[in-house]
Amino acid sequence: MHLDLGSDPRTDILRRLHAALIERFGRIIRPPDKRRSPEWVLVHGVIGAQTKTAASNASTDGLLAEFGSWDAVAAVPVPELEARLQRQTFPSVAARRLSQCLNAIIAERGSVDLRHLSNLPLAEAMAWLETLPGVARKNSAGVMNASTLDRKAMVIDGHHRRIMQRMGVVPPKADTAKVYDALMQILPEEWSAQDMDEHHLLLKKLGQSHCRPRQPECDQCPAKPDCDTGKHHP
Repeated sequence: MHLDLGSDPRTDILRRLHAALIERFGRIIRPPDKRRSPEWVLVHGVIGAQTKTAASNASTDGLLAEFGSWDAVAAVPVPELEARLQRQTFPSVAARRLSQCLNAIIAERGSVDLRHLSNLPLAEAMAWLETLPGVARKNSAGVMNASTLDRKAMVIDGHHRRIMQRMGVVPPKADTAKVYDALMQILPEEWSAQDMDEHHLLLKKLGQSHCRPRQPECDQCPAKPDCDTGKHHP
């Protein structure tokens, strides 16, 4: 006999959290003209380690404007790429990883073209991306969700992971991949890909303003009613 045990209570926590964040910060919806190609989002992620988003945006746009295509960027010697990635926190690492990643795609696909991902199941597409140099779960989810592919994958950055851990929604030492796996099982079924994108952007805003790595401001945090840490924090 099948027993209906009901939905996971953490799903309702995510619904309440989403509503509370919208009430505090307003809507953060990525407009269609800000959804870039999956190749652009991939490059942005590969070069973006510990770098502010605006700097990575400028670097990514600058490479494409100067060389005209990602295939042309792949042919640029690493020292020349490094010279053009000085906005990045680790330009030498960014240049090496970018060159390796783009050339790996060319070796397998013939050119830097990710259109084939739109025809693959989500998990298969992300697994393929994660075989590329410099690509881990955050970046693979970003390519699928925040680009023109617009797929239902939750992007998990450091802010998102920290908040979910402090709230008790995921285990306290879960890494990005484990947080992703846990959250994808409990996301509200009615959420669209755009809802997931907005939820991530709202959590990033919360992590920057209240739930910071050190000295979180729990007293005024909109997540406090459902947060294990906030309930015990003055």
